[in-house]
Amino acid sequence: MIINAGKRPPRLGTLPGGVSVIGSPQLQDTGVGETGSVARQTAGFITTNLGAARNKILLRGLSDGTFTGRTQSTVGTYLDDVPVNYNAPDPDLRLIDVDRVEVLRGPQGALYGGGSLSGIYRIVTRQPELGTYSGSIGSTIAKTESGSDSYRVEGMINAPTGPNSAARVAAYYDVDGGYLDDVNLRLSNVDKTTRRGGRVAWRLDLGDWQVKLGVAGQNTSSKDTQYVTLAPGGPRRANQVRETHRNKLGETSLKISGSGDWGHFESVTGYVTHDYASRYDATLALTEFSDTAQELGLYDESAKVRMAVEDVLYTGPELGRLRWMIGGFLATSIEESDAELRARSGNVTRSFYDEDRKDRLNEYALYGEATYDLGAGWKVALGGRAFKTTVHTRSYVTAPAPGVSRDMDREAGFSGFSPKFSVQRDLAGGGLIYALTSEGYRAGGFNSGGLVTPNEARRTFRPDHLRNYEIGATLNPFRGRVNLRAALFYDDWRNIQTDQYFGSGLSYTANIGNGRNRGLEVEAAWKATAHLTVSGNALFNEPKLTRIAPGYGITDSASLPGVPDVSFGSLVTYQRPITARATMMLTAETGYIGESRLTFDPRYSPSMGGYYTGKLSAQLMTDRWRAALFVSNPWNSSSDTFAYGNPFSFGQVRQVTPQRPRTWSLALSANF
Repeated sequence: MIINAGKRPPRLGTLPGGVSVIGSPQLQDTGVGETGSVARQTAGFITTNLGAARNKILLRGLSDGTFTGRTQSTVGTYLDDVPVNYNAPDPDLRLIDVDRVEVLRGPQGALYGGGSLSGIYRIVTRQPELGTYSGSIGSTIAKTESGSDSYRVEGMINAPTGPNSAARVAAYYDVDGGYLDDVNLRLSNVDKTTRRGGRVAWRLDLGDWQVKLGVAGQNTSSKDTQYVTLAPGGPRRANQVRETHRNKLGETSLKISGSGDWGHFESVTGYVTHDYASRYDATLALTEFSDTAQELGLYDESAKVRMAVEDVLYTGPELGRLRWMIGGFLATSIEESDAELRARSGNVTRSFYDEDRKDRLNEYALYGEATYDLGAGWKVALGGRAFKTTVHTRSYVTAPAPGVSRDMDREAGFSGFSPKFSVQRDLAGGGLIYALTSEGYRAGGFNSGGLVTPNEARRTFRPDHLRNYEIGATLNPFRGRVNLRAALFYDDWRNIQTDQYFGSGLSYTANIGNGRNRGLEVEAAWKATAHLTVSGNALFNEPKLTRIAPGYGITDSASLPGVPDVSFGSLVTYQRPITARATMMLTAETGYIGESRLTFDPRYSPSMGGYYTGKLSAQLMTDRWRAALFVSNPWNSSSDTFAYGNPFSFGQVRQVTPQRPRTWSLALSANF
């Protein structure tokens, strides 16, 4: 399998580092349709569980917390060659008509820049095929025990548009039924989520050159969050309003590439629009905003992000034993956000807090990498990225007493160099051993929110950076029937950026201190027989906060939040023909997330996690059709997953986010 995670198309297993790939057959066989389902099949891949398009991705035990605020994401999400998120929650793009998913662990600042502090999650779509008409259609219905029904429809068409061109269209619509009841609102299954979207791609081949134009969009709407609170008599949901969420993503891209004896050139131009908004019940925090009693508090926040990206890469021809590439990167984004808290007393509704904010961010970078073949299977690679980031923030806050109204207009610039170095030895049979060091970074910024002007220590947050040291190996013993990848790593994280909350429930970003993580990750696959395949993955690590910034009162024993000491997953697949045209397939998938805490401070965050996830399936397939029966969470566990629910009641009540109860799904699909 050829991958592009390293900005060049090497064969899987020849790239040094923690690389995992899930191909299209495995995605379809296991019913993987969204980001969260990827977690069980890749080592150290964890997502929070607040709800679709509200979550954060965490890789290799590197977590800056569950809250999503001004900090740039630690994991870069890419749709083909374009980054689609900055500081927003993961859009949770539907994995329909996808060729593969690539996961690249460890800081990737040298090749991918900011926002790749702990790795890259890349969705590679299927490209238009020349000279052929094809299509597919599929539908799924699902029943959740003690919840409402779910369903999904999707389709794809590929068609030539000329002798050297073709177009491909994919579309989908799905509804995830709710499974939580709100006793206060007297509503059942309140957390319903609807998602619809699609992609259009067009390809033109002109000899050694190729042009690809793509458009993608997804709109996700959730009727409520999916947490409950622990109360006398057991967990229950008793809010005064429904906590809605919407997330709308659009992406347009143009890729021009060409190859010849002179090397390889490609230019990727992308434009991303990302609008998202959330509502929270802020009633429990109203004492921070008013001295008089209020019946109901509503907090609404929204953001509109517009981002333009240009990435140019030139790979030179091989010069003896030397291979090299050089690239340039430019990104500019504008984020307009609004946050308002309103309270109602009697029939009177009053605004207690309102902030309008606009952020403009520009990033310029020049990067490159060179690999030299030393002979006898040994190779060394050296790369790096010189970058400059500028931030300009304007904010207008209206906050009647006891708050303080104010304006802010500030700008800053950050620059640096992010290096990467590796040594590897290729082994007979396609394996390798390697040693690697790399760095990642995130730019700093400004805090403007809060009832009053943030104090001097809270007005800005500084850049953070992470340095990774890693040794690993990829082995293919027993004539290739076993594939094994293992890596030992040590990560040193300085000036960790994290999104936190004031007592009022309003957010700010802070540098919490320094941290480190060391551990072992393992992935293995065994072709036991011609019909049976067994695979597994695991992460064992020891995350810790090594230096705590003054003013937080956190104990010296604090760990990075949401990072379990151990997590693992497994997949067993059995497949055999039952007739001349039909094949039966059985799969069993399980995962385990160890215990962790939700925040840096263990005083306000009891232990959570320590739960299993799983999915079973039975399928019948021919060349043209497939029928599959899935059962998710087969043991019907209600364990507390890693997520927070509401910042305005966090610390006042114990919030729990249970797994979706046992769910039966029937999926039918056909190719033509």
